[in-house]
Amino acid sequence: MSDCVLVCNVFNTYIFLYRGLLIMLRALAPIISVAPVRAMMDERFSVLVENLPPAAPVTVQSHHYSDDQDDWEAYGHYISDHNGTVSVSKHLSFGGTYSGVEPMGLLWSMCPVPGSRMGLRLRKKDVCTPLVVNISVYSGHDGFRDKKPLASAITERWYMAPGVKRIEVNENGVRGTLFIPPGPGPFPGILDMWGGGGGLHEYRAALLASHGYTALALEYFKPGELQTANLKFQYFENAFRIIQDHPKVNPDSVGILGLSLGSSIALGLAAYSNIIKPRACVCIGANHTNGLEVHESKDGFINLEQAIVDENNHHIWRNIGLAMMRDPSNLVDVQRINCPVLLVSGQDDQNWPSVEMADDITQKMHDVGKAHQLTRIDYPDAGHLIEPPFSPHFRATNFMVKDKYKVIVLWGGQTKPHSDAQEDSWRKILVFFQQHLYSITSPKAKL
Repeated sequence: MSDCVLVCNVFNTYIFLYRGLLIMLRALAPIISVAPVRAMMDERFSVLVENLPPAAPVTVQSHHYSDDQDDWEAYGHYISDHNGTVSVSKHLSFGGTYSGVEPMGLLWSMCPVPGSRMGLRLRKKDVCTPLVVNISVYSGHDGFRDKKPLASAITERWYMAPGVKRIEVNENGVRGTLFIPPGPGPFPGILDMWGGGGGLHEYRAALLASHGYTALALEYFKPGELQTANLKFQYFENAFRIIQDHPKVNPDSVGILGLSLGSSIALGLAAYSNIIKPRACVCIGANHTNGLEVHESKDGFINLEQAIVDENNHHIWRNIGLAMMRDPSNLVDVQRINCPVLLVSGQDDQNWPSVEMADDITQKMHDVGKAHQLTRIDYPDAGHLIEPPFSPHFRATNFMVKDKYKVIVLWGGQTKPHSDAQEDSWRKILVFFQQHLYSITSPKAKL
Protein backbone atom coordinates (compact mmCIF):
# COMPACT_ATOMS: atom_id res chain seq x y z
CA MET A 1 0.00 0.00 0.00
CA SER A 2 1.40 3.40 -0.99
CA ASP A 3 1.96 6.19 1.51
CA CYS A 4 -0.67 8.26 -0.28
CA VAL A 5 -3.34 5.56 0.11
CA LEU A 6 -2.39 5.08 3.76
CA VAL A 7 -2.73 8.80 4.48
CA CYS A 8 -6.13 8.86 2.74
CA ASN A 9 -7.36 5.90 4.80
CA VAL A 10 -6.24 7.51 8.04
CA PHE A 11 -7.85 10.79 7.03
CA ASN A 12 -11.16 9.06 6.17
CA THR A 13 -11.04 7.24 9.50
CA TYR A 14 -10.66 10.53 11.37
CA ILE A 15 -13.53 12.05 9.36
CA PHE A 16 -15.72 9.07 10.21
CA LEU A 17 -14.86 9.32 13.91
CA TYR A 18 -15.40 13.07 13.88
CA ARG A 19 -18.85 12.72 12.34
CA GLY A 20 -19.72 10.05 14.87
CA LEU A 21 -18.61 12.34 17.69
CA LEU A 22 -20.81 15.16 16.33
CA ILE A 23 -23.80 12.82 16.22
CA MET A 24 -23.15 11.79 19.83
CA LEU A 25 -22.80 15.40 20.95
CA ARG A 26 -26.04 16.34 19.20
CA ALA A 27 -27.77 13.41 20.86
CA LEU A 28 -26.58 14.66 24.25
CA ALA A 29 -27.51 18.31 23.63
CA PRO A 30 -30.66 19.54 25.40
CA ILE A 31 -33.81 19.30 23.30
CA ILE A 32 -37.31 20.69 23.92
CA SER A 33 -40.51 19.37 22.39
CA VAL A 34 -44.14 20.55 22.42
CA ALA A 35 -47.01 18.17 21.71
CA PRO A 36 -49.17 18.78 19.83
CA VAL A 37 -47.23 21.33 17.81
CA ARG A 38 -50.50 22.63 16.32
CA ALA A 39 -53.61 22.74 18.48
CA MET A 40 -56.76 24.70 19.17
CA MET A 41 -56.47 27.49 21.71
CA ASP A 42 -58.65 25.65 24.22
CA GLU A 43 -56.61 22.42 24.01
CA ARG A 44 -53.85 21.48 26.43
CA PHE A 45 -50.30 20.78 25.34
CA SER A 46 -47.26 19.14 26.94
CA VAL A 47 -43.74 20.58 27.06
CA LEU A 48 -40.79 18.24 27.63
CA VAL A 49 -37.09 19.11 28.00
CA GLU A 50 -34.58 16.25 27.69
CA ASN A 51 -30.81 15.65 27.75
CA LEU A 52 -30.16 17.98 30.66
CA PRO A 53 -27.71 17.13 33.45
CA PRO A 54 -29.48 15.69 36.50
CA ALA A 55 -30.52 18.25 39.14
CA ALA A 56 -29.82 21.13 36.76
CA PRO A 57 -31.60 24.48 37.38
CA VAL A 58 -33.26 25.65 34.18
CA THR A 59 -35.87 28.20 33.13
CA VAL A 60 -38.57 27.34 30.58
CA GLN A 61 -39.90 30.46 28.86
CA SER A 62 -42.70 31.11 26.38
CA HIS A 63 -42.61 34.15 24.13
CA HIS A 64 -45.24 35.63 21.80
CA TYR A 65 -45.02 38.66 19.53
CA SER A 66 -48.58 39.95 19.35
CA ASP A 67 -50.66 41.37 16.51
CA ASP A 68 -50.24 44.73 18.29
CA GLN A 69 -46.45 44.33 17.99
CA ASP A 70 -45.84 43.81 21.69
CA ASP A 71 -43.72 41.11 23.31
CA TRP A 72 -45.34 38.79 25.85
CA GLU A 73 -43.74 36.11 27.98
CA ALA A 74 -44.27 33.57 30.73
CA TYR A 75 -41.68 31.44 32.46
CA GLY A 76 -41.15 28.87 35.17
CA HIS A 77 -38.03 27.86 37.11
CA TYR A 78 -37.41 24.10 37.22
CA ILE A 79 -34.87 21.55 38.46
CA SER A 80 -34.28 18.60 36.12
CA ASP A 81 -34.95 15.12 37.51
CA HIS A 82 -32.45 12.25 37.84
CA ASN A 83 -32.92 11.44 34.15
CA GLY A 84 -32.08 15.00 33.14
CA THR A 85 -35.63 15.85 32.03
CA VAL A 86 -38.18 18.54 32.84
CA SER A 87 -41.83 17.87 32.13
CA VAL A 88 -43.89 21.05 32.48
CA SER A 89 -47.00 18.86 32.82
CA LYS A 90 -45.59 16.90 35.78
CA HIS A 91 -42.83 18.85 37.48
CA LEU A 92 -42.97 21.75 39.91
CA SER A 93 -42.12 25.28 38.90
CA PHE A 94 -40.26 26.88 41.82
CA GLY A 95 -41.06 30.42 40.70
CA GLY A 96 -41.49 32.71 37.72
CA THR A 97 -44.82 33.93 36.39
CA TYR A 98 -46.40 30.79 37.86
CA SER A 99 -45.48 28.15 40.40
CA GLY A 100 -46.40 24.55 41.12
CA VAL A 101 -47.44 21.90 38.61
CA GLU A 102 -49.12 23.96 35.90
CA PRO A 103 -49.19 22.31 32.45
CA MET A 104 -50.59 25.46 30.78
CA GLY A 105 -48.88 28.10 32.91
CA LEU A 106 -46.70 29.05 29.94
CA LEU A 107 -49.87 30.44 28.31
CA TRP A 108 -52.22 31.73 30.99
CA SER A 109 -49.53 33.52 33.00
CA MET A 110 -48.22 35.47 30.00
CA CYS A 111 -47.57 39.14 30.66
CA PRO A 112 -45.83 41.97 28.80
CA VAL A 113 -42.03 41.77 28.94
CA PRO A 114 -40.31 44.28 31.24
CA GLY A 115 -40.26 47.76 29.73
CA SER A 116 -43.50 47.33 27.75
CA ARG A 117 -46.27 49.89 27.45
CA MET A 118 -48.73 50.17 30.33
CA GLY A 119 -52.20 48.60 30.39
CA LEU A 120 -51.75 46.09 27.55
CA ARG A 121 -54.25 43.36 26.73
CA LEU A 122 -53.44 40.38 24.51
CA ARG A 123 -56.21 39.68 21.97
CA LYS A 124 -55.86 37.82 18.67
CA LYS A 125 -56.88 40.12 15.85
CA ASP A 126 -56.35 37.89 12.81
CA VAL A 127 -57.99 34.57 13.59
CA CYS A 128 -57.01 33.21 10.16
CA THR A 129 -53.47 32.91 11.48
CA PRO A 130 -52.30 31.07 14.60
CA LEU A 131 -51.08 32.55 17.83
CA VAL A 132 -47.42 31.51 17.50
CA VAL A 133 -45.54 30.79 20.73
CA ASN A 134 -41.80 30.18 20.94
CA ILE A 135 -40.86 28.01 23.93
CA SER A 136 -37.21 27.94 25.04
CA VAL A 137 -35.14 26.47 27.85
CA TYR A 138 -32.29 28.39 29.49
CA SER A 139 -29.60 27.39 31.93
CA GLY A 140 -30.16 28.66 35.48
CA HIS A 141 -32.88 30.74 37.10
CA ASP A 142 -31.39 34.23 37.30
CA GLY A 143 -30.69 36.48 34.34
CA PHE A 144 -31.96 33.97 31.81
CA ARG A 145 -33.02 36.68 29.35
CA ASP A 146 -29.37 37.64 28.87
CA LYS A 147 -28.37 34.09 27.92
CA LYS A 148 -28.59 32.07 24.74
CA PRO A 149 -31.30 29.38 24.91
CA LEU A 150 -30.18 25.77 25.22
CA ALA A 151 -33.03 24.72 22.90
CA SER A 152 -36.24 26.14 21.44
CA ALA A 153 -39.47 24.92 19.83
CA ILE A 154 -42.44 26.58 18.14
CA THR A 155 -46.11 25.83 18.81
CA GLU A 156 -49.18 27.15 17.01
CA ARG A 157 -52.41 27.89 18.85
CA TRP A 158 -55.48 28.28 16.62
CA TYR A 159 -58.90 29.81 17.24
CA MET A 160 -60.26 28.74 13.86
CA ALA A 161 -60.28 25.01 13.11
CA PRO A 162 -59.64 23.66 9.58
CA GLY A 163 -62.74 23.96 7.41
CA VAL A 164 -64.38 26.79 9.38
CA LYS A 165 -65.56 29.56 7.05
CA ARG A 166 -65.14 33.23 7.92
CA ILE A 167 -67.61 35.64 6.26
CA GLU A 168 -67.65 39.40 6.82
CA VAL A 169 -71.15 40.75 7.46
CA ASN A 170 -72.52 44.17 6.55
CA GLU A 171 -76.23 43.60 6.12
CA ASN A 172 -79.18 45.76 7.21
CA GLY A 173 -76.65 47.99 8.92
CA VAL A 174 -75.32 45.06 10.98
CA ARG A 175 -71.52 44.82 11.21
CA GLY A 176 -69.72 41.68 12.22
CA THR A 177 -68.14 38.41 11.15
CA LEU A 178 -69.90 35.09 10.70
CA PHE A 179 -68.09 31.81 11.35
CA ILE A 180 -69.58 28.62 9.94
CA PRO A 181 -68.43 25.10 10.88
CA PRO A 182 -67.45 22.61 8.16
CA GLY A 183 -70.11 20.18 6.99
CA PRO A 184 -73.67 20.38 5.61
CA GLY A 185 -75.36 21.37 8.88
CA PRO A 186 -77.82 22.64 9.94
CA PHE A 187 -75.97 23.95 12.99
CA PRO A 188 -77.13 25.79 16.08
CA GLY A 189 -76.33 29.51 16.01
CA ILE A 190 -74.84 31.87 18.59
CA LEU A 191 -74.86 35.68 18.65
CA ASP A 192 -71.54 36.58 20.30
CA MET A 193 -71.27 40.01 21.95
CA TRP A 194 -68.33 41.55 23.79
CA GLY A 195 -68.59 44.46 26.21
CA GLY A 196 -68.23 48.18 26.60
CA GLY A 197 -64.76 48.40 25.07
CA GLY A 198 -66.36 48.27 21.65
CA GLY A 199 -64.84 47.07 18.40
CA LEU A 200 -65.02 43.76 16.57
CA HIS A 201 -63.44 40.78 18.33
CA GLU A 202 -63.63 37.49 16.46
CA TYR A 203 -61.60 34.97 18.43
CA ARG A 204 -64.35 33.62 20.68
CA ALA A 205 -66.82 33.25 17.79
CA ALA A 206 -64.15 31.46 15.74
CA LEU A 207 -63.60 29.07 18.63
CA LEU A 208 -67.36 28.47 18.99
CA ALA A 209 -67.57 27.64 15.27
CA SER A 210 -64.72 25.19 15.79
CA HIS A 211 -67.03 23.43 18.27
CA GLY A 212 -69.92 23.18 15.82
CA TYR A 213 -71.85 26.46 16.16
CA THR A 214 -72.50 29.08 13.51
CA ALA A 215 -71.39 32.16 15.44
CA LEU A 216 -71.72 35.85 14.62
CA ALA A 217 -69.11 38.10 16.25
CA LEU A 218 -71.05 41.36 16.47
CA GLU A 219 -69.65 44.86 16.41
CA TYR A 220 -72.12 47.32 17.88
CA PHE A 221 -69.97 50.37 18.41
CA LYS A 222 -66.42 51.51 17.81
CA PRO A 223 -63.79 51.69 20.57
CA GLY A 224 -64.16 54.89 22.59
CA GLU A 225 -67.89 55.30 21.80
CA LEU A 226 -69.24 53.84 25.05
CA GLN A 227 -70.73 57.17 26.12
CA THR A 228 -72.10 58.19 22.72
CA ALA A 229 -73.00 54.88 21.06
CA ASN A 230 -76.48 54.80 19.58
CA LEU A 231 -77.65 51.33 20.61
CA LYS A 232 -80.98 50.41 19.03
CA PHE A 233 -82.98 47.33 19.93
CA GLN A 234 -83.64 46.64 16.27
CA TYR A 235 -79.93 46.42 15.50
CA PHE A 236 -79.53 43.41 17.77
CA GLU A 237 -82.74 41.80 16.56
CA ASN A 238 -81.47 42.15 12.99
CA ALA A 239 -78.17 40.56 13.97
CA PHE A 240 -79.99 37.65 15.56
CA ARG A 241 -82.12 37.24 12.42
CA ILE A 242 -79.03 37.11 10.20
CA ILE A 243 -77.95 34.00 12.06
CA GLN A 244 -81.44 32.56 12.26
CA ASP A 245 -82.10 32.96 8.53
CA HIS A 246 -78.81 31.47 7.38
CA PRO A 247 -79.33 28.22 5.42
CA LYS A 248 -76.70 26.42 7.53
CA VAL A 249 -78.51 27.25 10.79
CA ASN A 250 -81.40 25.54 12.54
CA PRO A 251 -83.65 28.59 13.13
CA ASP A 252 -85.09 27.15 16.35
CA SER A 253 -81.67 26.70 17.96
CA VAL A 254 -80.06 30.12 18.23
CA GLY A 255 -78.59 31.36 21.50
CA ILE A 256 -76.76 34.43 22.76
CA LEU A 257 -73.39 34.76 24.50
CA GLY A 258 -72.56 38.13 26.04
CA LEU A 259 -69.85 39.51 28.30
CA SER A 260 -70.39 42.59 30.48
CA LEU A 261 -72.48 45.06 28.43
CA GLY A 262 -73.09 42.19 26.01
CA SER A 263 -74.61 40.30 28.94
CA SER A 264 -76.99 43.21 29.58
CA ILE A 265 -78.10 43.25 25.95
CA ALA A 266 -78.55 39.47 25.88
CA LEU A 267 -80.91 39.60 28.86
CA GLY A 268 -82.77 42.58 27.38
CA LEU A 269 -83.36 40.75 24.11
CA ALA A 270 -84.55 37.63 25.94
CA ALA A 271 -86.94 39.67 28.10
CA TYR A 272 -88.43 42.21 25.70
CA SER A 273 -88.15 41.17 22.07
CA ASN A 274 -91.36 40.22 20.30
CA ILE A 275 -89.45 39.26 17.15
CA ILE A 276 -86.68 36.92 18.29
CA LYS A 277 -86.73 34.15 20.85
CA PRO A 278 -83.28 32.98 21.93
CA ARG A 279 -83.16 29.33 22.91
CA ALA A 280 -80.53 29.97 25.60
CA CYS A 281 -78.40 32.83 26.98
CA VAL A 282 -74.94 32.81 28.57
CA CYS A 283 -73.99 35.95 30.48
CA ILE A 284 -70.38 36.43 31.62
CA GLY A 285 -69.92 39.18 34.18
CA ALA A 286 -73.64 39.16 35.02
CA ASN A 287 -75.20 42.50 34.14
CA HIS A 288 -78.94 43.13 34.03
CA THR A 289 -78.84 46.89 33.71
CA ASN A 290 -81.06 47.82 30.81
CA GLY A 291 -78.12 48.89 28.66
CA LEU A 292 -80.20 49.83 25.62
CA GLU A 293 -82.38 52.26 27.57
CA VAL A 294 -79.69 53.61 29.91
CA HIS A 295 -77.54 54.45 26.90
CA GLU A 296 -80.21 56.85 25.72
CA SER A 297 -80.32 58.74 29.03
CA LYS A 298 -78.81 62.21 29.35
CA ASP A 299 -76.07 60.95 31.68
CA GLY A 300 -74.77 58.30 29.33
CA PHE A 301 -74.01 54.74 30.37
CA ILE A 302 -70.98 55.39 32.58
CA ASN A 303 -70.84 58.45 34.81
CA LEU A 304 -67.10 58.72 35.44
CA GLU A 305 -67.70 61.17 38.28
CA GLN A 306 -68.98 58.20 40.29
CA ALA A 307 -65.88 56.08 39.59
CA ILE A 308 -63.44 55.19 42.36
CA VAL A 309 -59.74 55.44 41.57
CA ASP A 310 -57.30 53.25 43.53
CA GLU A 311 -53.71 54.02 44.56
CA ASN A 312 -52.48 53.01 41.08
CA ASN A 313 -54.94 55.37 39.38
CA HIS A 314 -56.97 52.41 38.14
CA HIS A 315 -60.70 52.99 37.67
CA ILE A 316 -63.12 50.86 39.70
CA TRP A 317 -66.69 51.01 38.41
CA ARG A 318 -68.45 48.57 40.76
CA ASN A 319 -70.14 51.34 42.69
CA ILE A 320 -71.60 52.79 39.47
CA GLY A 321 -73.44 49.52 38.87
CA LEU A 322 -74.52 49.31 42.49
CA ALA A 323 -76.00 52.81 42.27
CA MET A 324 -77.88 51.86 39.12
CA MET A 325 -79.38 48.84 40.88
CA ARG A 326 -81.19 51.11 43.35
CA ASP A 327 -83.53 52.29 40.60
CA PRO A 328 -85.57 49.35 39.20
CA SER A 329 -86.17 51.29 35.98
CA ASN A 330 -82.48 50.82 35.18
CA LEU A 331 -82.80 47.04 35.25
CA VAL A 332 -84.05 44.41 32.80
CA ASP A 333 -87.24 42.75 33.99
CA VAL A 334 -85.66 39.30 34.08
CA GLN A 335 -88.94 37.78 35.24
CA ARG A 336 -90.10 38.03 31.62
CA ILE A 337 -87.33 35.71 30.39
CA ASN A 338 -88.51 32.30 29.21
CA CYS A 339 -85.29 30.57 28.15
CA PRO A 340 -82.46 28.90 30.07
CA VAL A 341 -79.84 31.35 31.34
CA LEU A 342 -76.29 30.67 32.53
CA LEU A 343 -74.67 33.36 34.69
CA VAL A 344 -70.86 33.31 35.04
CA SER A 345 -69.38 35.71 37.61
CA GLY A 346 -66.04 36.36 39.28
CA GLN A 347 -66.21 37.09 42.99
CA ASP A 348 -63.29 39.53 42.72
CA ASP A 349 -64.92 41.48 39.88
CA GLN A 350 -63.78 45.07 40.47
CA ASN A 351 -65.32 46.47 37.30
CA TRP A 352 -68.98 45.63 37.85
CA PRO A 353 -71.10 44.21 40.68
CA SER A 354 -71.69 40.99 38.78
CA VAL A 355 -72.18 38.84 41.89
CA GLU A 356 -74.71 41.27 43.39
CA MET A 357 -76.52 41.42 40.06
CA ALA A 358 -76.51 37.63 39.83
CA ASP A 359 -78.03 37.57 43.34
CA ASP A 360 -80.78 39.94 42.22
CA ILE A 361 -81.48 37.97 39.05
CA THR A 362 -81.59 34.73 41.03
CA GLN A 363 -84.07 36.12 43.56
CA LYS A 364 -86.36 37.63 40.94
CA MET A 365 -86.52 34.48 38.84
CA HIS A 366 -87.12 32.43 41.97
CA ASP A 367 -90.00 34.71 42.93
CA VAL A 368 -91.91 33.90 39.73
CA GLY A 369 -91.14 30.18 39.70
CA LYS A 370 -88.42 30.33 37.04
CA ALA A 371 -85.47 29.29 39.18
CA HIS A 372 -85.23 26.07 37.15
CA GLN A 373 -84.31 28.13 34.10
CA LEU A 374 -81.27 29.63 35.79
CA THR A 375 -77.81 28.12 36.17
CA ARG A 376 -75.27 30.13 38.10
CA ILE A 377 -71.49 29.80 38.58
CA ASP A 378 -69.48 32.12 40.85
CA TYR A 379 -65.69 31.80 40.88
CA PRO A 380 -63.68 32.88 43.96
CA ASP A 381 -60.81 35.28 43.19
CA ALA A 382 -61.79 35.57 39.52
CA GLY A 383 -62.25 38.97 37.92
CA HIS A 384 -64.51 40.48 35.28
CA LEU A 385 -62.83 39.39 32.03
CA ILE A 386 -63.51 35.64 32.00
CA GLU A 387 -62.30 34.63 28.54
CA PRO A 388 -61.69 31.33 26.69
CA PRO A 389 -59.19 28.93 28.30
CA PHE A 390 -55.50 29.72 28.63
CA SER A 391 -55.97 33.37 27.71
CA PRO A 392 -53.70 35.52 29.89
CA HIS A 393 -55.28 37.12 32.94
CA PHE A 394 -55.62 40.91 32.81
CA ARG A 395 -56.16 42.54 36.19
CA ALA A 396 -56.07 46.09 34.79
CA THR A 397 -55.87 47.31 31.17
CA ASN A 398 -56.33 50.39 29.03
CA PHE A 399 -59.91 51.36 28.23
CA MET A 400 -61.01 54.02 25.76
CA VAL A 401 -63.97 55.86 27.27
CA LYS A 402 -64.71 58.71 24.88
CA ASP A 403 -62.91 59.70 21.71
CA LYS A 404 -59.24 59.56 22.70
CA TYR A 405 -59.81 59.72 26.48
CA LYS A 406 -58.10 56.64 27.92
CA VAL A 407 -58.16 55.26 31.46
CA ILE A 408 -56.84 52.08 33.04
CA VAL A 409 -59.74 49.99 34.30
CA LEU A 410 -59.35 47.52 37.16
CA TRP A 411 -61.03 44.24 36.18
CA GLY A 412 -59.96 42.26 39.24
CA GLY A 413 -59.02 38.64 39.75
CA GLN A 414 -55.90 36.78 40.83
CA THR A 415 -54.00 35.09 38.03
CA LYS A 416 -54.15 31.41 39.04
CA PRO A 417 -57.80 31.20 40.23
CA HIS A 418 -58.93 33.46 37.37
CA SER A 419 -57.24 31.18 34.86
CA ASP A 420 -58.83 28.11 36.47
CA ALA A 421 -62.19 29.87 36.16
CA GLN A 422 -61.62 30.49 32.46
CA GLU A 423 -60.90 26.82 31.77
CA ASP A 424 -63.75 25.51 33.92
CA SER A 425 -66.37 28.01 32.71
CA TRP A 426 -65.56 27.38 29.04
CA ARG A 427 -66.22 23.66 29.46
CA LYS A 428 -69.50 24.42 31.22
CA ILE A 429 -70.55 26.99 28.62
CA LEU A 430 -70.01 24.40 25.87
CA VAL A 431 -71.99 21.82 27.83
CA PHE A 432 -74.79 24.36 28.42
CA PHE A 433 -75.06 25.19 24.72
CA GLN A 434 -74.81 21.50 23.81
CA GLN A 435 -77.73 20.75 26.14
CA HIS A 436 -79.99 23.57 25.01
CA LEU A 437 -79.07 24.17 21.36
CA TYR A 438 -78.17 20.64 20.26
CA SER A 439 -81.37 19.38 21.87
CA ILE A 440 -83.67 16.45 21.16
CA THR A 441 -86.10 18.69 19.27
CA SER A 442 -83.37 20.19 17.06
CA PRO A 443 -81.79 18.48 14.06
CA LYS A 444 -78.28 17.28 14.81
CA ALA A 445 -75.50 18.90 12.82
CA LYS A 446 -73.62 16.53 10.54
CA LEU A 447 -70.03 17.19 11.48
